[in-house]
Amino acid sequence: MQLISIYQLKPAFQSLLRPFVRQLAAIGVTANTVTLFAWLISVLLGTFLFFAKPAAHWFLLVPLWMLLRMALNAVDGMLAREFNQKSALGAYLNELTDVVADAALFLPFALISPFSVWSVGVVIWLAAVSEMTGALGPMIGAPRQYDGPMGKSDRAFIFGLLGLLIGLNIPLPQWVTWVLPACALLMVLNIVNRIRSGLRHSQSASKQ
Repeated sequence: MQLISIYQLKPAFQSLLRPFVRQLAAIGVTANTVTLFAWLISVLLGTFLFFAKPAAHWFLLVPLWMLLRMALNAVDGMLAREFNQKSALGAYLNELTDVVADAALFLPFALISPFSVWSVGVVIWLAAVSEMTGALGPMIGAPRQYDGPMGKSDRAFIFGLLGLLIGLNIPLPQWVTWVLPACALLMVLNIVNRIRSGLRHSQSASKQ
């Protein structure tokens, strides 16, 4: 079941970033360095928002960082693929740091009404399962799966938008309570789609 996802904009996004990526490669910046940098800033920002409990306007950093993080995620992939920087370590870092970074960035929203620890926790857990499901594709002879809905880019958009509203001190209506449960349901569909797509690719490969 193919549903619309922000991830489908990735090729156009990469085209815009390609000149910048060439410059990074020319000065010796590696894909793993970019991956670790994005992970570190995500963890630091999430930790600050969760433990420091700063004024609401600090949540404006969330949409800004979500956009920059998506750019960095595209950059590290392009450095790896287009400049011969693929490595086994890079594959581990790419998958694990994304899951940890998502958890760190989403967790502060558990402190914001009308959200709760449970609603945010379920989203964090399903996000991890979704990414693990996609990463398991190569184990069965399929490509890494990125099927939507509510993939990594979509989740970044939702939490970035929520961060923007919170940062601008715009009161969140009570119906926003249903946003995270809706995200959770869409991620369940995401997981099913990734399994189906991986199995389909695996069966096609076995017949060749």
